[in-house]
Amino acid sequence: MRDQKRFAKVMTALMLSAAVASAALTGCSSTESAAAEETQEALAETGETGEAAADTESEETAEKAEGDTEKETAAGVPLSAEEITVSEEYSSDADGEHAIEADGEEASYSGIRVTKTGEAEGDEADFYGENAAVFATNGASLTISDAVIDTDGTHANGVFSYGEGTTVNISHSVITTSGSCSGGLMTTGGGTMNASDLTIETSGRSSAAIRSDRGGGTVNVEGGYYKTSGTGSPVIYSTADITVSDAYLESTASQGVVVEGKNSVTLKDVTLTADNNTKNSDKSDTYQAVMIYQSMSGDADTGTSSFTMEGGSLTNKNGDIFFVNNTSCKISLTGAEIVNEDAEGVFLRAQAAGWGTEGSNGGRVSLTASDQTIDGDMIADQVSVLNLYLKDQSSFTGAINRDGAAGSVYVEIESGSTWTLTGDSYITALTCGEDAIDLNGYTLYVNGQAYEAGTESQGEAAEIVSESSGHSQEENRKAPGSEGSGEERGSGSEERHSGRKPSGEKPSGKPSGKPSGKPSGDSVDASSGSTKTAGSNNA
Repeated sequence: MRDQKRFAKVMTALMLSAAVASAALTGCSSTESAAAEETQEALAETGETGEAAADTESEETAEKAEGDTEKETAAGVPLSAEEITVSEEYSSDADGEHAIEADGEEASYSGIRVTKTGEAEGDEADFYGENAAVFATNGASLTISDAVIDTDGTHANGVFSYGEGTTVNISHSVITTSGSCSGGLMTTGGGTMNASDLTIETSGRSSAAIRSDRGGGTVNVEGGYYKTSGTGSPVIYSTADITVSDAYLESTASQGVVVEGKNSVTLKDVTLTADNNTKNSDKSDTYQAVMIYQSMSGDADTGTSSFTMEGGSLTNKNGDIFFVNNTSCKISLTGAEIVNEDAEGVFLRAQAAGWGTEGSNGGRVSLTASDQTIDGDMIADQVSVLNLYLKDQSSFTGAINRDGAAGSVYVEIESGSTWTLTGDSYITALTCGEDAIDLNGYTLYVNGQAYEAGTESQGEAAEIVSESSGHSQEENRKAPGSEGSGEERGSGSEERHSGRKPSGEKPSGKPSGKPSGKPSGDSVDASSGSTKTAGSNNA
C-alpha cells in the first residue's frame, strides 16, 4: 500500500511537471509558477530527488549486471582450482587404494586437495569403487566442499558412492581425471550422489563426467561446468536415475548423454553441446547427441528408458539428435531449444544396430513434445516403433520415414500444435484436427493412403512393449474423442568386460590394510580434528 501511494505521488509530480512545460510554451507564467510550486512539494513528499532517482537507476544497473553474470556462468564459465583455498592435502599412489575413504561413517572435508595415481582393472573398480580418489561405502555419509581432486590412472574415478544407504554430498569443487575409465562422479550399487557447483573435466577414454554403472542409484547435480574430451566419454552415462539442473555440459568427442536400459536422465535448464565424432566400436555407424539403448551386458536392467528435457538448450555438432536402439523409451521435451548444426542429421533415429537380437533390436519410442519446436526428420526402421505426441502449441517441421513405409508410426497432434512436412512421409496411424497439418506440397501416407489436407483423423497408438515384462507401455491407447556410445557397452564408448558380477560377495571396497590417505608428516584429520602422522601410501 505504501508503494502504491508513493507511486501515485510520483505520477502526480510528473503530471505537474508536464503542466509546467505546457505553461512555459503558452506563456502562462502564473500557471507555470503555481505548477512549479506544487511539483516541488510533490517531489519533496515522495523523496524522489534527482539523487534518489540516480540511486534507483544504479540499483537497477547492478541487478542487471548480476543477472548477466549469472547468465555468463550458466553459459559455461568453469570454476578454477585457483579459486579454492586449500588447507590440507591427501594423496595415494598405490594401485587400487583411495586417498580418502568413508566406510559406514559420517565424515566431512573442506578446503582440501586430493591427488590419486595408480591403476586398477575391471569390475572391482567400475562396480565397487576400487582405485577411486574419494570413496564412500557401507552406508557412509560423506560431505565435501571446496576441494581440488585430480586423478591420473586407469579406472581412477574422482568421487565414488557405492551401495544403498551411502550418500555423498559434494559442492564448489574441481575434479579432473586423465586416465581411461575414470569418471568425475561415479555412482553404483544403489548409492546416492548430490553435487552442486562443480567443475569436472575428463580427458580419458570411457570417462563420463557424471557416470554410473551396475546397480545404479540416484544422482542429483545442480549448477556447474562438465566437459569431456575422450573417445566414448559422454558428459552423462546413466545406469541410474540422474537429474541435472542449471548446468553447462559439453562433449567434444562422444555423445552428450547416454541412457542404458531401465534408467533415466532428466535435464532442467541446462546448456548441452555435443560433438560425437569418434567411435569405439563398429556396432553403429551413426553419430548422435543423445543415445538411448540396452547393451545386454547385465549392467542395466531391461525395461523402459527415460530422457526428459525441460527448458535449456541442446546443440548438436555432428549426426543425429536422438538415437534409440534395442530398448523401449520415453522421451519428453518441454520448451527446450534444440538445434542440429549437421544438415545431414535427423532429429530422431530409431533403428537396429549391433546390440541385441537381430530382428527385434530396434528402438521403441514414445516421444511427447510440449511447447516444443522440433526441426528435422524422424526415422523408425522395420523393427522399430514411434508414437509421437505434439501438445501445448508444439510445432514439428520435418518428414517421417521419407524413404518409404517401415516401422509402426503413430502421430497425435493436439489442437494448437502443428506438423509442417518437408518431404513425403509414411506413418501407420494419425490423430489430428483439420488445421493441424501443412502438407507443404508433399504427400502424407497414413497406412498406405494419402492424407487429404484439411481433414480430421483419428487413430490408435502403436503398442510399445517393455522387454523386462512383455507388457504394453501404451496399452493401444485410443485417440481422444473416440556408454554405446558414450560409454556404451562394447560399443562406441566404454570398454566393457563380460558383464558378469564377480564371484563371491561384494568386496569391502578396501585393499588389505587401510591407507591413511595422507602424505608423510603431520596433518589434521578433517573428520575428527585430531592430529596424526601418516604412513607411506606406496605399494
